[in-house]
Amino acid sequence: MSTAEKRTIDPASQKMLDRAKKEKVPTAWDRLEAMQPQCGFGQLGVCCQVCEMGPCRIDPFGEGAQLGVCGANADTIAARNLLRKIAVGGAAHGNHGRTTAFTLQMAAEGQSDYSVRDERKLRQTARYLGIDPEGKDTQALAKLVAEAALVQFGQQEGELAFLARAPEARQKIWREHDLAPRGVDREIVTALDQTHMGVDHDPVSLMKQGMRAALADGWGGSMIGTDIQDILFGSPEPLRAKTNLGAIKADRVNIIVHGHEPVLSEMIAEAARDPELLAQAKDAGAEGIQISGLCCTANEILMRHGIPSAGSFLHQELAVLTGAVDVLTVDVQCWMPSLKDLTEYFHTKLVTTSDRARQLGTDHIDFHETHALETAKEIVALAIENYKKRDAARVDIPDEEIDLIAGFTAEYIYKLLGGTFRPSYRPLNNAIIEGRIRGIVGVVGCENPKVCQGEAHATLVRELIKNDVLVVTSGCSASALARVRLLQPESAEEFAGRGLREVCEAVGIPPVLHVGACVDNSRILIACSNIVAEGGLGNDISDLPVAGAAPEWMSEKAITIGWYAVASGISVWFGDPLPVLGAPGLAQFATEDVEKMVGAKWGFEADAEKMAAAIIAHLDAKREALKLKPMMYQVQDQAAG
Repeated sequence: MSTAEKRTIDPASQKMLDRAKKEKVPTAWDRLEAMQPQCGFGQLGVCCQVCEMGPCRIDPFGEGAQLGVCGANADTIAARNLLRKIAVGGAAHGNHGRTTAFTLQMAAEGQSDYSVRDERKLRQTARYLGIDPEGKDTQALAKLVAEAALVQFGQQEGELAFLARAPEARQKIWREHDLAPRGVDREIVTALDQTHMGVDHDPVSLMKQGMRAALADGWGGSMIGTDIQDILFGSPEPLRAKTNLGAIKADRVNIIVHGHEPVLSEMIAEAARDPELLAQAKDAGAEGIQISGLCCTANEILMRHGIPSAGSFLHQELAVLTGAVDVLTVDVQCWMPSLKDLTEYFHTKLVTTSDRARQLGTDHIDFHETHALETAKEIVALAIENYKKRDAARVDIPDEEIDLIAGFTAEYIYKLLGGTFRPSYRPLNNAIIEGRIRGIVGVVGCENPKVCQGEAHATLVRELIKNDVLVVTSGCSASALARVRLLQPESAEEFAGRGLREVCEAVGIPPVLHVGACVDNSRILIACSNIVAEGGLGNDISDLPVAGAAPEWMSEKAITIGWYAVASGISVWFGDPLPVLGAPGLAQFATEDVEKMVGAKWGFEADAEKMAAAIIAHLDAKREALKLKPMMYQVQDQAAG
């Protein structure tokens, strides 16, 4: 078996993995080892199960079958498989956005415990949806915005409203290549239709539909979700918080919220402040009630309330292994079926809350927005009762708890850089133009037990900021980077190049900006559009010295996010390649030909240092095309030398 040190760079995780080995409790890493060797055909994308004549698999070495039973070749099979993954990722984010829209609608009608907390964002979003907010009161406007947002999902013709937030040049490219999505649901259904046996056999046609479905996520479902969450729960602003397993406290009732939709976690955070429940916790012998989060739900409540994150995707089993989690409540996406057996090994109650995400043998508490606070209080009360069953002798919580700053948004950058009275992106654009900042890279995505947890994220980002690249991060990547202290302003002094360090010190920010959960990658699209609108750096997102990277990805949502970034003009690097390498034509389209269509492409590189070098070369090529000044301190150092 591989050692804990080879599985993760996080000391807290290493301690829990050692405990799991001692207790003979399997984790994701153990199940991965038991699965070796994994199917090479699947990794290359050349196995097909779309009809019962198969499964068919194409020999990538050309010695065996080169066509499926129906006659499909490797490019068609891999393209269909990839398109189905894009559709699933878009559906996951689409349902997330739809949930927030329904929640806003119920809040506007007075049918729930939610209310509008950011009226400015409400009025801004109304304009993007074609609604004039003048003269309308908050409740009436919120109802109109919710209804207009819901239309975006079922719309059958035309274009998604939020596409107009992109630069005009980008919109022109989408229309020229027939990539503009009509409605979120229509593009997902069309994607699934095209991948049915005997429909679309052209890999380029299949990938064009993939880009439509992905854009329907980035500029549709995800963007709707982000905007409405800001409206309902408040737009984040930078705040200090903490992360890692040390967020779990031995002397308190511990409730961990895990998943992606913050409609539940927001109410649990409120319920945990209820005086009656706090008194019950005291009567049970606890010092209080501790809420912490895992995965993207953690990012949502961390960004808005400073509630600590217990960790990321690969921490979910490790958190239970502390023996101190009284309730682990999940909503949708990224929670492992293994949690059921693991929680039974300890005293932890695993509570499912969504009709879309159930598991046999778990406690299920139906969550509905119409009685959200009541349900949240029920979950907190269950945790207090279960706290009494905790065996103190089995509690083992790592000490690690890291400080970080989170809460950056595309809108807050105006205030951050330009001040309250003259908000502007001009200082950011100037820093790029003058050569203090080389460019901007979004480092996002998941964690994967196939990679030493956090190592690729940390190595990549340290190399980038050393070379004056400003990094924005979200999702589990943000948690991984926080654990190596890169989300602290002090890290600029230790790790950043001189130009980036000066900007960070002048503004008081870390060299890595936490922008939220994976659904909030739409904030990066808006920030890029704002940079273009500010001027001086080209006319389109594809002109900018920007890139995206997901060095440890594992989710289908990551594929969808990557494709909407590429289709928006942002080249993207993945650590583990997309499952296309067994299909030479499709691989060439993704890594070369698609750039002729949308101005961006894919890169695959498992070595984080080599990935950083490739991204830096890409940023420098964009700078050269824009005829920008050389990097400021690079010129000075050469002159001094």
